[in-house]
Amino acid sequence: MNRSQHILGSGLVFAVGIWVAWVSYTQQPAEAFLFPRLIASVFVVLAGWTFGKAALGLSKVGSGVSRTMFLNMVPGLSLMLVYVFWAAKALGFYTATAIGFFILLSLYDPAPHSEGKTWVKRVLITAVFVAVMYGLFAKLLSVYTPREILF
Repeated sequence: MNRSQHILGSGLVFAVGIWVAWVSYTQQPAEAFLFPRLIASVFVVLAGWTFGKAALGLSKVGSGVSRTMFLNMVPGLSLMLVYVFWAAKALGFYTATAIGFFILLSLYDPAPHSEGKTWVKRVLITAVFVAVMYGLFAKLLSVYTPREILF
C-alpha cells in the first residue's frame, strides 16, 4: 500500500469520526446520547492517532486494497450508505437493521442460494442479531434509535 492511500483512508475515517462526535455532542436530550458520545470520543482519538501515524510515515503499510478487493466491498459500502443516510430514519432503526443485515448476509454468505435451509439459516441469524441489538441498545444502554414505520 502506498503512503498516500493510507493517509487518504485514515484521513477520511478521522473526518467521519469528528463528524460523528460533533453530531453526538450537539443532540438533545443529552442523557440519550451518553453512550454514543463515549464511543465517538474513543473513535476520534483512535482515528486521529492512526491518521497522525500515517501522515508522519510511522505506519506499517501493506500492499493496499486491490481493484478486485474493492469491487467485492462495493455492495456492502453501497448498502451502508443507503442505511446510514436514508433507511434507518425512513424505516426505523430495527427494521432497517434487519433488512440491511439480511441483505449483507445474503450477499457475502458463501452458502448456496438455491437451498431452502440456507435461507432459513440466514433468517434465523438475522432475527438473533436484531434481537441482540434491541436488547443491547433499547434495554441495556437506553440509547435513542430512529423510529418510524414498524419500530
